[in-house]
Amino acid sequence: MFNKTLLVIATTFALGSAHAAAPEKPECIAPAKPGGGFDLTCKLVQGGLQNGKYIDAPMRVTYMPGGIGAVAYNTVIAQRPDEGGTIVAFSGGSLLNLAIGKFGRYTVNDVKWLATAGADYGAIIVRADSPFKDLKELMAAIKADPTKVVFGAGGSVGSQDWMKSALVAKAAGIDFKSMRYVAFEGGGEAMTALQGGHVQVYSGDASEVSAHMKGGRVRVLGVLAAERLPGELNAIPTAKEQGYDVEWPIIRGYYMGPKVADADYKWWLGTFDKMLPSPEFAKLREAQGLFPFNLTGDKLDAYVKERVKHYAELATEFGMVAQ
Repeated sequence: MFNKTLLVIATTFALGSAHAAAPEKPECIAPAKPGGGFDLTCKLVQGGLQNGKYIDAPMRVTYMPGGIGAVAYNTVIAQRPDEGGTIVAFSGGSLLNLAIGKFGRYTVNDVKWLATAGADYGAIIVRADSPFKDLKELMAAIKADPTKVVFGAGGSVGSQDWMKSALVAKAAGIDFKSMRYVAFEGGGEAMTALQGGHVQVYSGDASEVSAHMKGGRVRVLGVLAAERLPGELNAIPTAKEQGYDVEWPIIRGYYMGPKVADADYKWWLGTFDKMLPSPEFAKLREAQGLFPFNLTGDKLDAYVKERVKHYAELATEFGMVAQ
């Protein structure tokens, strides 16, 4: 009887811990082509896990473009719902698209929200040789002739990049519906189009421009933050400083499939809880132009659902009925 009890305990322990170890084939899905914010988000966790020795096998980054996250969201839920080693990058733009109904029949309740990587902020960007030196000059040009200023960004009308430019235009008293806008499949393509002269303005993210600024290829007219950002971006004025009361914080993080085992999910939670506050991860995050924003598990789930509700209200205000 004693031996049988020990066997049951040992078996139960083995089963309970079988999926609690580090995943053998960790994968981060970036829901866009290489380059841009989703790629950055996956590379950040890839480096953090490897440098901190949280995993033995290297994390693979795979790309699943389409609908600014919609294809990945639908694929993971419908076809890969229980993969314990797979996490998917998301951003504030993903949450906006969820709010508007661009992810199809699935909602904010259909995945397991895991953790954040940090926060970013919207930025209005032009080429280094652009005639526009600040937001006031840009807004004046749009007022004079909206057909001569073409905005480009990742995502179509209604995306977060579109919303950034629309909010600034609205603050300047401009009819955002008159603005010219070209949609690209992610920030990497939009930045390439800007540098190629195919668009005049890119309403992107602050973290995406650091390397391009160092190369002297772009100029940031304003950041959509409450106050100036630290580090090399500190010289860039906020939109608010220039008379446009617009803020657009962007969180970057990860979710998992809805049927991932609790043990696997808890392994990831515990790992992020150790990794996010570490000095080593802080260096990686700073190198990517992101700022501390640490939420995991239930706290992230509550934050995400509050954001989706807010974005739905914003979409209604701009004439895009959320589904």
